[in-house]
Amino acid sequence: MLIKEYRICMPLTVDEYHIGQLYMIARHSHEQSRGNGDGVEVVLNEPCHDDVHGDGQYTEKRIYLTSRLPSWVQGMIPKVFYVIEKAWNYYPFTITEYTCSFLPRFKILIDTKYENNNGSSENLFNLSDDLLAQREVVHLDIAYDVTSSEEADPPMECRTFRSAKTGRGPLEKDWRETTQPVMCSYKVVKVFFEVWGFQGRVETGVHRAVRDILIHGHREAFLWLDEWHGMSLEQVREYETALNEETNSKVLTGVSDGSGAAAN
Repeated sequence: MLIKEYRICMPLTVDEYHIGQLYMIARHSHEQSRGNGDGVEVVLNEPCHDDVHGDGQYTEKRIYLTSRLPSWVQGMIPKVFYVIEKAWNYYPFTITEYTCSFLPRFKILIDTKYENNNGSSENLFNLSDDLLAQREVVHLDIAYDVTSSEEADPPMECRTFRSAKTGRGPLEKDWRETTQPVMCSYKVVKVFFEVWGFQGRVETGVHRAVRDILIHGHREAFLWLDEWHGMSLEQVREYETALNEETNSKVLTGVSDGSGAAAN
């Protein structure tokens, strides 16, 4: 198991990001889903309750990935290959789990908390001494850090974008220390792949992908600020439901008709 704690700041309040997160996830899933069967199918999206965390929202998704895998991997797996995401959203605390039936020893567990600060809280999750010794803290900057697919310089958008609705931005070099409001997504990510000879390489590679996804997703939430700012929770839930229906239709059409690499 490889554990890292990612801390990603945003020029928002925790209450604002509740709306922005829901908008971003729904829109991102829709834009990344393809007619060839790749993308995100929302299987369940319903209220849930926990005795400790109270009322929340449970979602279960299938993330279809077949055509994005190398051809030699496609020959070793089922024609329709997906990862299962289960998430319990008790905002401002969430639990997310990723599994794959084809890889029973693979699992990703993510605990997330959101606070109105710039990433200064230590051991927010009350980790044990053993986990603290293993944990690596990684601060991510949506404006100045690069993903593995980018060149030496990140895209300029966050360093040039200014919100017409809120006046926030552009994000300058020291924005996390000087900007108000500011909040932080704290994410403890545990990756498990208990297969001898492959564990270290796979767990490290998964963390690299997680890092890229976190940077990209939080960037989008900021750059789309004027699209979702001012929406109520009810309004963003309606948007989410409508877009999920469109996304499911797009993804499942490709899965059922065998188009794209998913059927090769």
